[in-house]
Amino acid sequence: MNTSSYSTPCLKLLSIAILALCGDFTCVANEPTNEPTPSITETEIPDSEKLVVMWTSGDRDVALKMVFMYTFNAKRFDWWKDITLIVWGPSAKLLTEDAELQEYLKKIQESGTPVIACKACADQYGVSEELAALDVTVEYAGDLLTNFIKSDRHLITF
Repeated sequence: MNTSSYSTPCLKLLSIAILALCGDFTCVANEPTNEPTPSITETEIPDSEKLVVMWTSGDRDVALKMVFMYTFNAKRFDWWKDITLIVWGPSAKLLTEDAELQEYLKKIQESGTPVIACKACADQYGVSEELAALDVTVEYAGDLLTNFIKSDRHLITF
């Protein structure tokens, strides 16, 4: 069969027809396009799948038995696609004083959960540098929290 007289679109259709008859669609499915393929990092997670855990309590039992346990397990078992832990107020001081909480914090961070401490609160307790040494992001968080709430993310407070 002389294919030189066929135009490129006709050859493409002919190839597709032959592949369809043979049952092999792999070449057709993998045909390159000019459209960029979105990466996983570009995929938008809906706000309904995002959780902000607001830890304000200076109570150690609340930290261990509620905040850290829930935050860690929510990430571990994929209950939420995106979780952020915010350390706010007395919890900032407690975290810098308790080695067990610091070890648990490492597990939470290693699971991929970002941890942010309010700089204004941490400064009031004099613990900003200690929190930063624990790989906690220390930043002014009033605007951040407000934006989380306005974006309809789920928020749980301990």
